[in-house]
Amino acid sequence: MSAANELTTARLLLRRWREADHEPFAALNADPLVMEHFPARLSRSETDDLIAGIEAGFDRHGYGLWALELRATGEFVGFTGLNRPSFEAHFTPAVEVGWRLARSAWGQGYATEAGRASLAFGFEVAGLEEIVSFTSVANARSRAVMERLGMTRDPGDDFDHPGLAEADHLRRHVLYRRSVRDWARRPTRETAGRRRPRPELPVRRRD
Repeated sequence: MSAANELTTARLLLRRWREADHEPFAALNADPLVMEHFPARLSRSETDDLIAGIEAGFDRHGYGLWALELRATGEFVGFTGLNRPSFEAHFTPAVEVGWRLARSAWGQGYATEAGRASLAFGFEVAGLEEIVSFTSVANARSRAVMERLGMTRDPGDDFDHPGLAEADHLRRHVLYRRSVRDWARRPTRETAGRRRPRPELPVRRRD
């Protein structure tokens, strides 16, 4: 599959990463509130390495964690997209939908809007059978997004993240899932009585 360079929604552009994204992304990764449910904040060099790894994943898999931009202003606000977890757990190998947004973008539904576009690409273009999402137990914000995306949790799926020490308060994680079969049933269950912007699926180009 050739890489999906862009997805668009009513308010958002999900695109490949640019050099200009490095500085604001490093600031986001150094914000203690943004990184509250991650093991540690990231330095500028760690941020640069993360972007390089994300870009390599696009070239390898055809999808990844898209840089997230507000269409109205062009402002970079974080990322949303699809990722393959690198650790081993009872549900891997898998593809997850994930997000990390600057505080200025919180509370406006951007993660949910971009998450739906990512799910649409994963199921309708990439042909995935299932997409998961996970976070630490206490991360109520992300769990609420997972639920708004129609993902469901079985407590028996919860797990201890193998990359975190036993004493780490973030080690216990919840797992949410959504299948392509459930996605195909969504019109009657998710959109009855309301209209949602449908993501415009990918323009395969790169600036």
